[in-house]
Amino acid sequence: MAKQAKVKVRVSTQPVVVMEAEVARKIRQHARSSMKAEVCGVLIGNTEHERMTVEACIAGTNAAQGGAHVTFTQDTWEHIYKIKDKDFPDHKIVGWYHSHPGFGVFLSEHDLFIQQNFFSNPQQVAWVYDPHTDEEGCFGWIGGNIEKLSAIRVGYSQPVEITGSAGDDYEDEGEGDSPAVGSIARSPREKGRREEPAWIKWTSLTMGYIAAIVLGFVLGHQWLARQVDPVIQGCRELYQRVAPFISTPGAPLPDAQSQPAQPQDQQQPSPQPKAPTEKKGNNAKH
Repeated sequence: MAKQAKVKVRVSTQPVVVMEAEVARKIRQHARSSMKAEVCGVLIGNTEHERMTVEACIAGTNAAQGGAHVTFTQDTWEHIYKIKDKDFPDHKIVGWYHSHPGFGVFLSEHDLFIQQNFFSNPQQVAWVYDPHTDEEGCFGWIGGNIEKLSAIRVGYSQPVEITGSAGDDYEDEGEGDSPAVGSIARSPREKGRREEPAWIKWTSLTMGYIAAIVLGFVLGHQWLARQVDPVIQGCRELYQRVAPFISTPGAPLPDAQSQPAQPQDQQQPSPQPKAPTEKKGNNAKH
């Protein structure tokens, strides 16, 4: 019996999501309008093979908001489809977005329920944004499971090249063989670019804080010196004037209007009274 021919199949583990920068800006602006309660909306765009392009978004007005959950109501869906049919008739709903104000980027049990029941298409994603930390992430379907995607791009309008490595191909020698998992596709700008190590980011941040503290200390010292130097100089001048009299107890303090006392040896002697002269009478002898 002839041996079956080998067939090579290329499989991608996850779709490439390309979001226009203006769409990301609108999502962030909508999320920052409610810093305590979640907000939501849908993503509008198109899909082509393994590439999804998000070209617009529609805010989910009249949604049931809560501190840690959000729900699409009937009024919300009516509003969304009204705008979509009017402004984006040739586009599709490729996913949804919602905010996590202050508690990170992930999908809660409630979020998973929404994804599984309202956005169950394998090419529909969930975009999460935290307005407190500016952290954001995208979640999609991979092999029937909802996982966080890494092949996402923001701001790229040009086509994204879908490429594969040696691990994308496998040889099928018969029925029952399982396909090998492919690698993530990357855009042309990302080829050869490596992510900056975390220790460099932390070192730069630490050095920045240290520089700010040192600068604040120097400026504070200069300001304090300007305030204290006149007081110190006045104290020195006062001490120089008083110091000669501190060693002589009881000595009078100098007075600019008083005359200095003369020494005893220079004092003028007081005039002595003259003895009375004896008057000569008529009987006096001559």
